Amino acid sequence: METYKAIGLMSGSSLDGLDIAYCEFGVENGQWSFNIVQTDVVVYPDEWMQEIKSLPVSSALSLWQSHTALGHYFAEQVNAFIARHNLQGKVDLVASHGHTIFHFPEKKMTTQIGDGSAIAAVTNLPVICDFRSGDIADGGQGTPIVPIGDRSLFAGYRFCLNIGGIANVSCKTDEPISIVAFDICAANQVLNSLANRLSKEYDEGGELARQGKVHQPLLERLNALDFYRLDYPKSLDNGYSRELILPLVEGFDISAHDKLCTYTEHIGAQVAGHIKAIAAKEKLKFGSEEKMLATGGGAFNTFLIERIKQLANIDVVVPAEELVKFKEALVIAFMGVLRVRNEVNVLRSVTGAKKDSVAGAVYMP
Repeated sequence: METYKAIGLMSGSSLDGLDIAYCEFGVENGQWSFNIVQTDVVVYPDEWMQEIKSLPVSSALSLWQSHTALGHYFAEQVNAFIARHNLQGKVDLVASHGHTIFHFPEKKMTTQIGDGSAIAAVTNLPVICDFRSGDIADGGQGTPIVPIGDRSLFAGYRFCLNIGGIANVSCKTDEPISIVAFDICAANQVLNSLANRLSKEYDEGGELARQGKVHQPLLERLNALDFYRLDYPKSLDNGYSRELILPLVEGFDISAHDKLCTYTEHIGAQVAGHIKAIAAKEKLKFGSEEKMLATGGGAFNTFLIERIKQLANIDVVVPAEELVKFKEALVIAFMGVLRVRNEVNVLRSVTGAKKDSVAGAVYMP
């Protein structure tokens, strides 16, 4: 068995911090295994939170200064993580997703900041980053990219649902080793913003939403948005919730609890509807025994998971807390391992690109 030890870095659109996961991977006869050994979440200081939020409307100079500075910040956190967990000499590589500022596949561009060359220089480790831009240049959506992990590391689940700032889903079809995936809707970006109106960082367990009522006119307006009628592959930019969803929700004169309840119902309805759409398009044959793995911060939202289970009529499995929190960082580490093996790590069946790709820029120390 060949083995690899990698650190994965993930900074998601909900801006809840930098996820760091030290993982071990083994491969034997084409079958992969993994172990999440150590993890940490580094909460962004207020100054970084405000800076990242401002970048979509900042100058080009500010964007690139932040790109460089965030790379050094990531590197400092990696070095502290290695020292904290006594991992000196035990890391083969660092794989970093970076933080997405722009994502416009229709314009053939995407931007993730967090300079990989800075991470390599400061950590003195090989760094793999920029996993999306090659796929977009080749005509793909550049997202979701984690389905390579769903296919290779979580083969026992038909569906894998990630509920982060944006909710996305992957599905293994009945064709050999085929998988489709796409963004479904804005999720925690909206729920967190609405919870902020009630002086809460987020809606813990969905209890705030549970206290509200579904406002049918708002739900109908949300469900009628054009994006949901698009065929997959498709993806969402972080600005979608800021520019379209939140203004729509805030335009209704109802309580914050009712807004949270209605948007939670909207997420559940979109997950259910898109699962049914996949089943119809891919002519899937499956019954009640099929399971969907749910990860990302939204998997801790008990009320949301209850609504998804009922609306989608599927067994939703929420795994151990560590996997819920760090699945994306785990898969980013795995993508880095595949990159150094010169193996495919982004799938055209998911993104719609012309071909599968071996994605990622490599920076040597």
